[in-house]
Amino acid sequence: MAVKIKTQFGTIDINNDVIATVVGGAATDNYGVVGMASKNQLRDNVNEILRRDNYSRGVVVRQEDNGVAIDVYIVVGYGTKISEVSKNVQQKVRYNLDSMLGIAANSVNVTVQGVRVLAD
Repeated sequence: MAVKIKTQFGTIDINNDVIATVVGGAATDNYGVVGMASKNQLRDNVNEILRRDNYSRGVVVRQEDNGVAIDVYIVVGYGTKISEVSKNVQQKVRYNLDSMLGIAANSVNVTVQGVRVLAD
C-alpha cells in the first residue's frame, strides 16, 4: 500500500518502503540507538541488526484516516535510559515524516527488541 496525497496538480503516491527508510534513518540517528531490529526476530534472525536497505523489516506502517501509524523496532545501547531514547525516537520520526514527506504520524510506537553492550 502507499500513502496518497492529493494536490491541485495531481496525486502523489509514497510507497511504504520509502516511509520505512525515512523512519529507520530518523530512528538510528538518535543517541543510544544501536540499530534497527526485525519485527519477526524468530523468522529473520534473532541477533541481526538491520542495514539501511532492510529498514522495512523493522518498521510497520499502517494507513489511517488522517495520517499513518508507525511501529518501530530498535536495539538500544547498554547504559542508556531506554525511556528517553524511545521518546527521542518518537519525536524525530514524527518531525522527519512531517518535514520530508508531509505526512502526519498519528502514533509512533517504539518497541525495544534488545540491548547491546557497546565496545569501548
